[in-house]
Amino acid sequence: MTPLETLPLGIDARDALLIDRLHGNLPLTEHPFAVVGAELGMDEDEVLDRLRRLLSQGVLTRLGPLYHIERAGGKFVLAALEVPEARFDEATEIVNAFSEVAHNYRREHAFNMWFVVATESAAQCDAVLARIAAATGLEVHAFPKEREYCVGLRLPAAVAAGER
Repeated sequence: MTPLETLPLGIDARDALLIDRLHGNLPLTEHPFAVVGAELGMDEDEVLDRLRRLLSQGVLTRLGPLYHIERAGGKFVLAALEVPEARFDEATEIVNAFSEVAHNYRREHAFNMWFVVATESAAQCDAVLARIAAATGLEVHAFPKEREYCVGLRLPAAVAAGER
């Protein structure tokens, strides 16, 4: 890391190296974190301790594989609600209580709440969307995936000073 690079709050240079390394191609071995650690000059315990800390502090929100859920018979659907401002917090709690809701975002738009539902089957997805509509009393607008694109976005953990 050059002197012109800065780190986000909550991480040090070794955390940044680890985060950047884990952006893809986790070794398919019995001890993948030992292999990654060896590449970075860390042992397996240090890698695991750093990941636990980063997850518990909310620096990382998720560590896991990305699946093509449809290949396994499942379904992802992007959905939106038009939530009255006075009910936004209430609706957020209701929607987030569903274990099938993977992401939930507030947007400045008539459809001001957007979320992703992920289920093991198409029928289950439709049922969850119906249950969310019933629980919130709001119409759920579903936008099923028509085509998949691989963007491959990789953001470095360390950023050049002034780019924030």
